[in-house]
Amino acid sequence: MEKYNKMIWDRSETIALAKPFCTTCNGEGHKAIRRGIPTPCNCVLRAVFRACYARFVSCASKEKFMSQITLIPCKGKESQKTFARLNEEYIADFCLVSRRNLSDFDYSVFRNHFVLGADWRLCCEHMKLDRGTFFHTLYRIQQILGAPSASSNPTACFPSTSTSAAGSISHGW
Repeated sequence: MEKYNKMIWDRSETIALAKPFCTTCNGEGHKAIRRGIPTPCNCVLRAVFRACYARFVSCASKEKFMSQITLIPCKGKESQKTFARLNEEYIADFCLVSRRNLSDFDYSVFRNHFVLGADWRLCCEHMKLDRGTFFHTLYRIQQILGAPSASSNPTACFPSTSTSAAGSISHGW
């Protein structure tokens, strides 16, 4: 399992992402405090996933000839800058985080619905699921992927000030 930086789930990070009428956290973003560490509510984790997924769709839907090469600073002997394709790197990071954190069944639902864009009817028919199981699986996938998307190493998929590792390059995602 990949190691993650610990996301600091303080009130300023979670209150903006929490649903105002969430029955678990009452719009505060924390569901419980375990061992002195606040635990984010599932509505916050789903909001993190939705923000990352919106960025994924934006990057994936761009025309291929519109790909930008960005000059970013790096530390090295020969050069102080390097070229990167940030959109393609984001797509790859998003897919890899998903593959590493989901079970085979969850990943197949994720791939069919989120990556390939099949609607719920087509997914249910293809995977032989009923509607309720499909939507419960979607919510579970969003909750599972919310935390690693916010705290993956070296840069997170979700834009947050507390998740950037010391000395890493912030891509502004």
